[in-house]
Amino acid sequence: MATHEYSKWDGSQEFQPQSADKLFEQISEYLMQYGEDVLRNLDDVDDDDLPEVVEMIQKEGLIERDEEGRWSVTPKGLRKIQDKSLHDLFLTFNRDALGRHETQQKGEGTVSLEDTRSYVFGDPLANIDMHETLKNAYIRQGGGVPIRLSQEDYVVHETEYQTRCATAVLIDMSGSMGRYGKYYTTKKVAVALQALVRAQYPQDSIQMIGFYTFANKMTERELLNSAPKPVSMYDSRIHLRYDMDDPKGRVPQHFTNIHAGLRLARSHLLKQAAGNKQIIVITDGEPTAHIEGREVVLIYPPAEKTAAHTLAEVRRCAAAGIRVSSYALIEDYFYLGLVNFVQEMARVSNGVAAYCSCEDLGKFVFESFVGGRHTKRYGA
Repeated sequence: MATHEYSKWDGSQEFQPQSADKLFEQISEYLMQYGEDVLRNLDDVDDDDLPEVVEMIQKEGLIERDEEGRWSVTPKGLRKIQDKSLHDLFLTFNRDALGRHETQQKGEGTVSLEDTRSYVFGDPLANIDMHETLKNAYIRQGGGVPIRLSQEDYVVHETEYQTRCATAVLIDMSGSMGRYGKYYTTKKVAVALQALVRAQYPQDSIQMIGFYTFANKMTERELLNSAPKPVSMYDSRIHLRYDMDDPKGRVPQHFTNIHAGLRLARSHLLKQAAGNKQIIVITDGEPTAHIEGREVVLIYPPAEKTAAHTLAEVRRCAAAGIRVSSYALIEDYFYLGLVNFVQEMARVSNGVAAYCSCEDLGKFVFESFVGGRHTKRYGA
């Protein structure tokens, strides 16, 4: 399959076939919108019959066949998608708002400051200010070359103390998230957050958790391949129970179980040795499912019982010292019940809540992420 790039001809351009990077960007957009179905369409194609575009991307090391012969994005490809998502979001809001959280505490950290001090045994060698060190030696020996260094010449950069933070991002995968680009935008923000943590907060941890009728942790690749659960029931009223260990019949997946997501997030964060812990919830609907013992309960329209179970879990998170921020995606109409519910989540946890459009989601979530990284002094 031939590939072409079109642009206005001014007589100076040399014809160039479209690059593998550009083609991979286009496939990445499809992956963000539709999930792994994009790659599954290629699984049955023999390698000898692969389209030229796929061969180009494969040679660049951006996609590969796994041990089961299924196409998947490589770690290199994942990083590329994450970095592109972060770049795209930075274009939509003021990058300065995403700076590091400042603190007066100084010590061994990851951010070099302009201040310097004398070297102390045990300081990381990577923090040495070579310019000042060489200048000190030059002055001490009265000029001339070669310059001979002595221990008293060494100077190191001060570093800003950064408290490690563990974050769990809860992503609504219910059926309604497939409308109006809500899941696409949410996934793009989540993928960009992964890039931000890797580049700017390497001591932090971030875990993506998808919630629907149930909840599960997602790896970077699983997040990229994910999509909302298709709606399988259209009854005006639903009240069902399923045994989680031995469900009878097919369990509908498209419900909104914030309760299960919060439980899983709290369990995960309690195991993290981080100074600060936070949960960021992104949803477009009130909870319509919750857990009772070893049963999952599905109730539609949203019921007070489900809300009570969910809010009780929010309180447990707050009692464990976990900051909870909730964002309600509202695109098609002003859903008062959803707004009231996320505000109630904020009230019982003393946390953050807001409702926003897809356009504003990135700014809200990124500011919440950075704001949740409260710094603590050593031993605090």
